Amino acid sequence: MEMKRLNKLFDVIIIILTFAGTVFMLTGTPEEAALHATGVENLKFYTVLSNIFCGLTALSELILIALNKETNKLSALKLAALCCVTVTFAVVAFFFGPIYGYIQFYKGGNFIFHLIEPVTAIVGFITVKRSRMPFIYTVIATVPTLLYGFGYMGNLLINGVGGPWPHTNDFYAFLSWGWPAGIAIFASITALTFGLACIYRAISNRRAVIS
Repeated sequence: MEMKRLNKLFDVIIIILTFAGTVFMLTGTPEEAALHATGVENLKFYTVLSNIFCGLTALSELILIALNKETNKLSALKLAALCCVTVTFAVVAFFFGPIYGYIQFYKGGNFIFHLIEPVTAIVGFITVKRSRMPFIYTVIATVPTLLYGFGYMGNLLINGVGGPWPHTNDFYAFLSWGWPAGIAIFASITALTFGLACIYRAISNRRAVIS
């Protein structure tokens, strides 16, 4: 299949998954899965924001293609969105899952946002050949996660942890081990995001050279 058509196919699939996952998250009940609030409250989760970000970049690319515009200008944002959903996938697969059990993290919209859409985005990015990326793209790709971390920790610093779930501000329970551990976790996640961006850039540039 031609690369442009393949790219559009993955974009369409990601848009559909984003829409379906968002509907599930906004209309479902908190009891259906872990890290699931009521209605628009789900927008506080990194998982939901990262997948919506991924869907919006895919939609933006399709619009540019339809208008016969250059899509390379979206490369930095697509890399950032890819890193965000990969972090979502990795944190659940290798952190939350082993600690709290996998089943509750793969129900309803979380099944799409924690597994299906991230994997689709990863496969799509690796499969489709793209233009070369400058190193600055890896820095840009880290910014959304860094901003989310500042917002999350800043809210806890200003408003405190709050009550028990679901009325806690520490909905990821990172401060269960204290502030030093919480800061270390977010620093690690930010470093993970940057590392992923470097890996994806290397893969993309390698394929760009071969193509």
